[in-house]
Amino acid sequence: MSWPRVQLVVTADDFGYCPRRDEGIVEAFLSGAVTSVSLLVNGAAAESAAELARRHQIPIGLHANLSEGRPVGPARHGASSLLGPEGFFLGKMGFREAVAAGDVALSQVREELEAQLSRFQELLGRKPTHVDGHQHVHVLPGVCQVFAEALQAHGVLFTRLPLERGLGSCTWLEAPARAFACAVERDARAAVGPFSRRGLRWTDIFVGLSTCGRHMSAHRVSGALARALEATPTGHCLTAELMTHPGYPSVPPAGGCGEGPDAFSCSWERLHELRVLTEPTLQTRLAQDGVQVCALQDLDSKRPREGVPGEAALETFLEPSQL
Repeated sequence: MSWPRVQLVVTADDFGYCPRRDEGIVEAFLSGAVTSVSLLVNGAAAESAAELARRHQIPIGLHANLSEGRPVGPARHGASSLLGPEGFFLGKMGFREAVAAGDVALSQVREELEAQLSRFQELLGRKPTHVDGHQHVHVLPGVCQVFAEALQAHGVLFTRLPLERGLGSCTWLEAPARAFACAVERDARAAVGPFSRRGLRWTDIFVGLSTCGRHMSAHRVSGALARALEATPTGHCLTAELMTHPGYPSVPPAGGCGEGPDAFSCSWERLHELRVLTEPTLQTRLAQDGVQVCALQDLDSKRPREGVPGEAALETFLEPSQL
């Protein structure tokens, strides 16, 4: 197969969630398997994670969190539409349901995003290389507009657009996981306009919804990139992001964002991702496929050019995913 040249950023999400997760992420970075991380500033290990990023010069962005644990902004001092009665965020599905019902005050979303951006600045002494959303909250209706405005105000140009081509053919995904992934894609399509109007940039290709946790393998990562490139002319340069969640499993009560670690973080799936990413098979497969693993700042799409980066590929990639 003749492949176009692809520049791939491999991002490890949930940096700062717990020391064991962070240990695995740093190990993956030092091996060259991960090239970027996204920090949870409300994570139990956020401060030590920031120190690790400085020590190892890890490119680091903000993993904006509106769904898990405790807030860092004004909401922590009183009642808020973002929180349940115990003072925690509403959860992965609870936040989505509240947004859909119109029960979330977008002004409070903006306050929390501003607080997390400020906290990142306090921890790292600089602005994030990028901002994405924990559990993809940043592409939700309404939230995406506020998110884009906040990034523009803080001078952050790069985000994530979680559109992965061909999810409907990923039969290994269990029905709930596929339904969630397809819902994320629908939201991401609708977020293109608000993101573009605020000058945000993203990679041409995104992979990670079909390769999360136990579903990750060198074959599936390669296959996801191949699906995205099917209609792309040979020799055309594209940029891509692989979303990952590697690490050593959390051991309660350490970790989390104020409520302790969740089952996903405590499971073997984190270690499985770490092993897939750091074993030679994936790196060899990517090299054979003409994929160059690189850092975010090395992407061609970060260079100023006419139009919105990532937009050129959208017509090819925005076909609906079927359940």
